Amino acid sequence: MNTPNNPAKNRSSSLREAIEEMIAIGELPPGAHLDETVLANRFEVSRTPIREALIQLASMGLIVIRPRRGAVVAEISPQQLVEMFEVMSEFEAMCGRLAARRMTPGEHQVMLTAHHACEQARDAQDPDAYFYKNEAFHAALYKGSHNTFLTEQALALHRRLRPYRRLQLRVRNRIANSFNEHEAIVNAIIAGDGEMTATLLRNHIMIQGQRFADLIASLPLLSTMNALASLPADTPQ
Repeated sequence: MNTPNNPAKNRSSSLREAIEEMIAIGELPPGAHLDETVLANRFEVSRTPIREALIQLASMGLIVIRPRRGAVVAEISPQQLVEMFEVMSEFEAMCGRLAARRMTPGEHQVMLTAHHACEQARDAQDPDAYFYKNEAFHAALYKGSHNTFLTEQALALHRRLRPYRRLQLRVRNRIANSFNEHEAIVNAIIAGDGEMTATLLRNHIMIQGQRFADLIASLPLLSTMNALASLPADTPQ
């Protein structure tokens, strides 16, 4: 029986995290085939932990395993994307409402630290750094809700939408606008205004109108990012 300290389980979990990251950054774009042998060679492991990692990713909805066709990165239609962001916006709103009531002073400080890290990434005009700092900021909000079930559900959908949330940051002015939205959210939480926090987070996450059009127009970037990532390390770029 596997235990939390089981090396095989830890290896498959580490591989799952590594492959999930490849999906999030576009190295494995939607529709990409996941060859167990190729991945095993890349990570210098046998196919067994790779297969276990892929099963974990399938359970998260990040990939689809099809009979006789193997595993592919899950694709999301524009309609599904809107629906998923709608649900994500409500999860975040609920987390924010509870966080405004329940966050401790220590958790406020963690949130502020993450917020300042986002500011540094914004000033550096580094979308990749902002992406990771932004994840830490939202994770602090989830934890601050003090609702474990809600946090788990929010994190699961957050993971599912990671490639698209990351892609949004490459739309013109999105990083600056995102940080300004964070600023208002932070102020509302510290003020203990749950309803304002919920409204701000709902609007922060929801994609509609021009934002959605910009995101859809940017989807080809996933393929471009994948092509660049596949170049040898010494290839001039």
